[in-house]
Amino acid sequence: MRTQYCGHLSHKNIGETVTLCGWVDRRRDLGGVIFLHIRDRSGYVQIVSEPERTPNSYHLAEGLRSEYVVRITGKVSQRPTESFNDRITTGDIEVYADEIEILSKVQKNLPFQVSTSENETVREELRLRYRYLDLRRERMSRNLQVRHQVVKAVRRFLEDQEGFMEIETPILTKSTPEGARDFVLPSRVNPGDWFALPQSPQLFKQMLMVSGFDRYYQIARCFRDEDLRADRQPEFTQLDMEMSFMTQDQIMALNERLIAHVFKEVKGVDLALPLPQITYKDAMDRYGCDKPDTRFALELVDLSEIFKDSGFKVFSGAIAAGGIVKVLPIPGGNETISNVRIKPGGNLFKEASDMGAKGLAYIRFVDGDLETIGAIKDSLTPESKAKLMAMTGAKDGDLLLFGAGDAAMVNKTLDRLRQVIGQELGMIDENQMNLLWVIDFPMFEWNADENRLEALHHPFTAPKAEDVIELSTARAQAYDMVLNGTELGGGSVRIFQRKLQEQVFKAIGLSDAEAQSKFGFLLEAFEYGTPPHGGIAFGLDRLVMLLVGEDSIRDVIAFPKTQQAKCVLTDAPSQVSDQQLKELSVRSTHVPKPSAG
Repeated sequence: MRTQYCGHLSHKNIGETVTLCGWVDRRRDLGGVIFLHIRDRSGYVQIVSEPERTPNSYHLAEGLRSEYVVRITGKVSQRPTESFNDRITTGDIEVYADEIEILSKVQKNLPFQVSTSENETVREELRLRYRYLDLRRERMSRNLQVRHQVVKAVRRFLEDQEGFMEIETPILTKSTPEGARDFVLPSRVNPGDWFALPQSPQLFKQMLMVSGFDRYYQIARCFRDEDLRADRQPEFTQLDMEMSFMTQDQIMALNERLIAHVFKEVKGVDLALPLPQITYKDAMDRYGCDKPDTRFALELVDLSEIFKDSGFKVFSGAIAAGGIVKVLPIPGGNETISNVRIKPGGNLFKEASDMGAKGLAYIRFVDGDLETIGAIKDSLTPESKAKLMAMTGAKDGDLLLFGAGDAAMVNKTLDRLRQVIGQELGMIDENQMNLLWVIDFPMFEWNADENRLEALHHPFTAPKAEDVIELSTARAQAYDMVLNGTELGGGSVRIFQRKLQEQVFKAIGLSDAEAQSKFGFLLEAFEYGTPPHGGIAFGLDRLVMLLVGEDSIRDVIAFPKTQQAKCVLTDAPSQVSDQQLKELSVRSTHVPKPSAG
């Protein structure tokens, strides 16, 4: 039906007769000459129709409207120099339409303008309700094409350069504890039993290593029934990988080359390798989080040593209770941040309280002295004041914002303030790409609600060899790749000995019976000759989101769910018939809320 894509035409095609298919992006009637922009996924090109030169098409061109689907045959011509359009690849040519065929008309009013010439802001819910129209828009079409380019670059690198095989793993699988809530499905054939949708292919890819497929990858669909945020969906896509007979350093080096290949192919950016590395402890100490944004220099400083015997009981009491006192130094902060913003009712106070802080103490350095509440000032001796200034690098005009209390809360609070203030003060170069590895994570973290240890990554992660004797405090052979404060992917070297795996299960509170019930097949596989192996998974949606500069992964997914986990295009999830439930041997216990009024 067509000989060319609209966006692929160039001055090289001048003089050729071409047939194009696409949508009418916009139409202009200049009184005797009609100009059309015809659009397909490759871009758009200008079509010209006039009574004398193209009499067969002119009467049809008069009746065309936005989003009509048409087929146009005509001759490619050079545009007059004064009408060149440098913003598009076809801006120096146009096609005189000898024939126009209307393939499909728009029968209803458009819910919003699709044309690239329209700049209106459309509510996201409306965009998702008419997603097939939204995907025609230049922004969304470009995003999905970048996504395709990323996947293509990944496949070519892993298969052609590194010898990986893509192997599919099951979607219907066994419910196992992997950190999030499972989506579960009843089995009709086995009444009373349930499948789960995979949170990741973790156990199957380890089985593939046992099976001898030493370099596996998969563009894997994963499912987690959890509360949603801008960068989360109930179903998402990850690049999943597993490798045998490779050390942690070798796995990390291979994945650096992979990401560098993607950036080069998709963005034309050359990444400097090897990527920098930072330990989990160092990241938490300096930035308050395990995925630091290193594009700007604001770093936290632990002042617990100075204030542990302080007369300021808020600080010394927090330290005595097992907490810490840390500070965020802000160079020149006296001029940019007022007291009103720090005190109750101010925006910085609110940011801190949202993270769990009860207050926000501060010190200002003015003319060689401290400007702060008297209790803090009085608690500092000349020696401790000098030490504080040396540790923070503070000088006249600088502001220190304090966090005191439980370490997790303090880090979370100051990390949030660091991000907000760094953004506000223009310290972040939005065009900069800072990638790094975070390594040496703890094996476990304490779950206070359940009064037990739980795996920080997952329970299949191997401890560092020198830490095996005391698992509760062991560091993991784990590694996360971070880009500008966002985790791109994470992985680890895996446990491959049954005895050690059983010890880790016990450490997180699984009894022998529970471990056998949930993971017996894995433990048994470890008795049949298992190679040392490790892997990683990258969030594909998140990677594409960052590459195209979007704020939400919904804008790089063709048909995403809303923050209420609904598809407003198809109205899913929805009710099913009583007969379907009966066949599955299940019954809904949900009681609908009474309607208002």
